[in-house]
Amino acid sequence: MSELFDTLNFLIPLIIASMVPLSLVALGGLFSERSGVVNIALEGIMVMGGFVGIVLMRTLVDSGLPLQLISLIGLITGALVGVLYAALHAFASVTMKSNQIISATALNLFAPALSVFIARIFYGTSNINLGGNYTIPEVPVLSSIPVLGPWLFTNAYLSTYLGIVIFAVAITFLYKTKLGLRIRACGENPQAADSLGVNVYKIRYLGVLISGALAGMGGVIFVLSFATRFQGTVAGFGFLALAVMIFGQWKPRGILLAAVFFATVRVIANAYTAIPGLQNISIPSEIYSMLPYIITLVVLAFASKNSRAPKAAGEPYDAGKR
Repeated sequence: MSELFDTLNFLIPLIIASMVPLSLVALGGLFSERSGVVNIALEGIMVMGGFVGIVLMRTLVDSGLPLQLISLIGLITGALVGVLYAALHAFASVTMKSNQIISATALNLFAPALSVFIARIFYGTSNINLGGNYTIPEVPVLSSIPVLGPWLFTNAYLSTYLGIVIFAVAITFLYKTKLGLRIRACGENPQAADSLGVNVYKIRYLGVLISGALAGMGGVIFVLSFATRFQGTVAGFGFLALAVMIFGQWKPRGILLAAVFFATVRVIANAYTAIPGLQNISIPSEIYSMLPYIITLVVLAFASKNSRAPKAAGEPYDAGKR
């Protein structure tokens, strides 16, 4: 029994740390598609947000500022960079009415190339060390709570708590406000929304920019939680977040459950040597590395049959179409 608790105490904090960026980035994709714009550029936006955020954090490490304040600055910076980078997709998709898949693919290809190029110019390498330990060893009082204390409030990250709060606020905004209703209307029937005085173009811009903010922040969270350096990639997290969004049926509750599932699979694939029963099975490590993506393909193959994306997602808005 004690071995089981030790294993859970090891795995569950990792699952939570993995779930937060997955759910945030998937929620960003939800905002974009609910407004009517397909955004598969989440991977590229995460790379750009993570790159600039981590570079700024590395610069501030020696400034004497508290590390948690530096991490907050990095997260905000990542979100702002994500907004700027997503604006390119919004301009191409909404204003220019270009193919949304091609536009997003171009951004995905451009982001890692640009970040590695800039990193090599200024640092001589594509690997940018983060520097500093950004974990919170213990949250006073809360860390002593049985079970939840070791899982949520010991050796945790500020980004975890911030991500949970942002997720809750974003859901409230999308489903409990007039602007959130307009975003959802523009993804289902933009002509009807336009007839009621809603500016479809502005709403779609807003949806894409919100997705950029969440994905850019997710890029910084990824580096903070899973790496000590930025290497020009987020290990397919952006594409995995798309799978989370689809598997979650474009609904926040479904996204949260799907994020837990995919995060669990990913953690097991990366930490199988510490799990009793798996560590002695003679399976090549490459199989475990492939496991999250294989399961993603299998799950999407079954989930896509009953998926219901917003009706107008992917269609450039034409005011004359009825």
